[in-house]
Amino acid sequence: MSELQKTERALAMRSKIQKLEEDLLSAADDKNIVAGDNNGLGNKLAPLEHTFADGVYVRQMYMPKDTAVVGKIHKREHVWFLLQGCIGVATEDKIEEYEAPCYVVSSGGSKRVILALEDSIFVNIHPNPSNTQDLIELEKYNVAKDYEEYEQYIKKQ
Repeated sequence: MSELQKTERALAMRSKIQKLEEDLLSAADDKNIVAGDNNGLGNKLAPLEHTFADGVYVRQMYMPKDTAVVGKIHKREHVWFLLQGCIGVATEDKIEEYEAPCYVVSSGGSKRVILALEDSIFVNIHPNPSNTQDLIELEKYNVAKDYEEYEQYIKKQ
């Protein structure tokens, strides 16, 4: 597959992920849909736990079975772990199923839609060079609000 074909495929999948996100957001009143996480503060359906180590921010999320979570666009490569359960993950590149225990290196620019096929515990590991514990500041550092902001971030690098 040529680079042009890969780019076209990625853009087509990105469009599908955005459409899926829109559909999920429109159904967000459904008790099993989590649309965003309130600037890192989580919500009652998929609660978050935050842990800080020198230069590292760990975000753990509990996902009850049949819960769908619309993720955000991560600016940087990072690692995520599935500690418990089984999830289906759709990105602009692929749709895969993961069973705990496992971990994945996720590239920058990735946005995920996650479906908990079982009660699951999902953990993201992010850089935290300033060692802040301000969740809004960490969100701004690690996440782009949309693909346009992500593209601007990439151009500045």
